[in-house]
Amino acid sequence: MTELEKLKKEIEAIKARNARVERDKAWETSWTRKIAVAAATYAVVLIFFLIIKIDRLFLSAIVPTLGFILSTLSVDILKNWWLSKKSN
Repeated sequence: MTELEKLKKEIEAIKARNARVERDKAWETSWTRKIAVAAATYAVVLIFFLIIKIDRLFLSAIVPTLGFILSTLSVDILKNWWLSKKSN
């Protein structure tokens, strides 16, 4: 294999990796993921509250779920602020 062929192969591997990283990043920041995790959080907390016999468990289970959603929103804001300060 010539040097040029090796370089072409390496570039293709880097492009494939970059595409994978971009898809992963898109998933990590997507509302689909956030809603899925929020729904799973609600379900787990609901089951836990059912087991320990909390009053108004459907309403009570919303609190940690909202906490998760708020944390994802604030983390994005904090990350953008941090990145703007870091690049200066």
